[in-house]
Amino acid sequence: MRITRIVERSVPLQTHLSNARSDFSQMTTSVVAVVSDVIRDGQPLVGYAFNSFGRYACGEQIRERIAPRILAASPHSLLEPDHSNFDPFAIARQGQYRERRGGYAERSIPMGTVDVAVWDLVAKVAEQPLHRLLADRFNEGRTMTQAPTYVGGGWYFPGQTAADLREEMQRHLDAGYNMVKMKIGGMSMGEDCRRIEAILSVMGEGRNLAVDASCSFDRAQALSYAQAIAPYQLRWFEEPCDCLDYQSFAELSAAYDGPLATGENMACALELDHFLSYGGFRADRDIIQIDPPLAFGITEYLKVLKVAERHGFERRSMYPHGGNLMCLQLVGGLGLGACESYPDTFGIFSGFGNEVTIEAGLARLPQTPGIGFEQQPSLYSVMRELAT
Repeated sequence: MRITRIVERSVPLQTHLSNARSDFSQMTTSVVAVVSDVIRDGQPLVGYAFNSFGRYACGEQIRERIAPRILAASPHSLLEPDHSNFDPFAIARQGQYRERRGGYAERSIPMGTVDVAVWDLVAKVAEQPLHRLLADRFNEGRTMTQAPTYVGGGWYFPGQTAADLREEMQRHLDAGYNMVKMKIGGMSMGEDCRRIEAILSVMGEGRNLAVDASCSFDRAQALSYAQAIAPYQLRWFEEPCDCLDYQSFAELSAAYDGPLATGENMACALELDHFLSYGGFRADRDIIQIDPPLAFGITEYLKVLKVAERHGFERRSMYPHGGNLMCLQLVGGLGLGACESYPDTFGIFSGFGNEVTIEAGLARLPQTPGIGFEQQPSLYSVMRELAT
């Protein structure tokens, strides 16, 4: 049993949307295939992944450093002790061999993307959906049949009107969702409040809406926005400022009664440990949103859970960022709080695939072995090309 190839390809997201800080029109992502010599139904098993949204493709590190190290290792050193499956922890260590400690952000995304593909492969070898494999190994066998999900929507785009926002919200409600997260910070505070009110006219209560500032505010702006949105009693206020600006977060936590959310820009469990030690985050209400492919993958995310628990956070406070099928598998298998969804935002990367249905804000967990990208036909056609 061995890994025979690791292949990466850069693919454009093909979207005209933007948040408060970034125009996504030129954004790319890395799609990865980890090919094995394990044969099922006449074909080698392959693990797939892509590196989430909002970060550019990272193929150079994969091609020049991470993949060659893994492929050069003794095949037996990358297996479980009984040789029944690949060992994702051993593969992660090998992928980072000779890397200097520190500077994690430079390699957290390429290593994280490869790691997610490895876990897809491991679940396929075990002939289990990833959520079942994770539940058996790390959650005492407890898995969900349906997981809470919400839409990452309310983006900015040229010429957007209040009617456009209301139409989008109605579309999400009709599709089975009952909660949306919208973008703020790209317009004046008054204009953003009018956008919030347009969305609430369809979504109803504030608990059905969260806002995401995409780290666009300094301390004073974050506090001003917190005061402005407090009357809406929103579900949470996400990324008001840089997650490593501990002082601003501590002041905002002391001033804002509603839940705060952050974490998608953190590169590893150690960064989360520092933030929770000094950032004023509150275990009884706030939400941690680390994005696994951006932070060394699922292997590191298991360390993230331990760090959060050590600081008093329950697993229901963990909302993995990313809005894709992999995150849904983690929520279902590890008993996390909820999964973001991008039903129609990022072209072939959108949605959860043909196997997942949404009803009353709950996504039914897929049963295809692995992550289940095979049930996303347009995306899978790109992934499959890498392995041939």
